[in-house]
Amino acid sequence: MDPVSQLLQFVFTINFFVLLFVIIVLKSSIKFVPQNRAWIVERFGKFQSTKEAGLNFIVPFIDRIAADRSLKEQAIDVPSQSAITKDNISLIVDGVLYFRVLDPYKATYGVDDHIFAVTQLAQTTMRSELGKMELDKTFEERDLLNTNIVAAINQASDPWGIQVLRYEIKDIVPPNSVMEAMEAQMKAERVKRAQILESEGDRQAAINVAEGKKQAQVLAAEADKAEQILKAEGEARAILAVAEAQAQALRQVGDAANTVEGQKAIQLDLATKAIAAKEAIAKQSSVILLPDGATDASSLVAQSMSIINTLNKTQKG
Repeated sequence: MDPVSQLLQFVFTINFFVLLFVIIVLKSSIKFVPQNRAWIVERFGKFQSTKEAGLNFIVPFIDRIAADRSLKEQAIDVPSQSAITKDNISLIVDGVLYFRVLDPYKATYGVDDHIFAVTQLAQTTMRSELGKMELDKTFEERDLLNTNIVAAINQASDPWGIQVLRYEIKDIVPPNSVMEAMEAQMKAERVKRAQILESEGDRQAAINVAEGKKQAQVLAAEADKAEQILKAEGEARAILAVAEAQAQALRQVGDAANTVEGQKAIQLDLATKAIAAKEAIAKQSSVILLPDGATDASSLVAQSMSIINTLNKTQKG
């Protein structure tokens, strides 16, 4: 091979390695950070910058990616653990913790393993908060317990650049003896509520019966009152009708008495009544003597009136 060919081959090789070196350098210096992630860049072992989502450049062979932190909300399972309540009841509790990284620098250099640290913090905080509450409250005020745990974790994890969004307790398992006691208590409460409801039903039924009897008596009294009022009104109308009839009869008799025929009719009526009076006198022990000359109508009427007056006096005596 002639020297020119050797020279060309050497130049080609050099250019090839230079191009390869440039490609490697460009590939090492250009970094594409994914969305919702942050890369911590160190230069000579010291923090240099935080690279966020998008196109970024670093110095090859000098800068390096020290940490890759996710900025998304993350959920981690808090393992089951034992906790003692305020009334000395041992519980087995587990939960789920939701958090996200706010400051990648603090999450990298503030703590060695931020996920492990926040998990341990959630466990200790949960034990501490459960120790402040009695057993019954742990079931009734679970939302308050979750809120208190989140507040306590956020206060402690602030130097780590982590924000705890929420904490959810999955299960609270008391001992078997406590479970049996709680079941007995719940059964007693149900029996108590059933008895109370039954007694309330009996009471309401008795009240309804009493109210019904009372209303029946009131209605009967009102009906009797209305009947008496109607009867009294009927009797009053009857009396008025009789009085009006008698008054009408007297007016007709008076009108008839003003005539000659009426006078004769009255005399005839009085004579008839006088004869009837004599017959009544004859049946009694008393004896009344009449004048022999009392044969005319006027004398007979006078005698009749005398007989009637005598009978009235006898009956009064």
